[in-house]
Amino acid sequence: MKDIRIAISGKSGCGNTTVSGLLAQKLGIKLINYTFRQLAQEKGMTLKEVIDAAKNDDSFDKYVDKHQVELALEQPCVLGSRLAIWMLKEADLKVYLYASDETRAQRIFNREGGSLEEIKSFTAMRDREDTGRYKEFYGIDNNDYSFVDLFIDTGKYNPEQIVDLIIDELKKRKLI
Repeated sequence: MKDIRIAISGKSGCGNTTVSGLLAQKLGIKLINYTFRQLAQEKGMTLKEVIDAAKNDDSFDKYVDKHQVELALEQPCVLGSRLAIWMLKEADLKVYLYASDETRAQRIFNREGGSLEEIKSFTAMRDREDTGRYKEFYGIDNNDYSFVDLFIDTGKYNPEQIVDLIIDELKKRKLI
């Protein structure tokens, strides 16, 4: 296995976490998905405490974004995060996972339950906030993924098929 780094991004409900984990497992390389949850453990805080603190302190977001790239540069890996394709400039393959708003909301509903209409509303609000924060912090427009190596509409495939599409692209590029 070459020293490869694959960056996978997508908005909430696109299958990013599932696909990144399956791909890393299939390739036998590390999955990096460093989040507020890991940061909370490291700092001896609850997840809620970190989320609340991050509302008034940008350093939490910036640390998570920076630290996951540092971790990704240490070894062959799949970096799965909302900003992976923008932040890991050294990635050998950049993959954007897309799903319609309806598909995303339905997946979140299936995973977490609740009210589908509330999930749609919350997801739209979260998308707006994320887009604003990424522009403010890094000048990134997370709605512009025109530069990626592989764009996959995850509404058309199951996670295993998506992993196969990525592996086919890696083979085509002679990365594996």
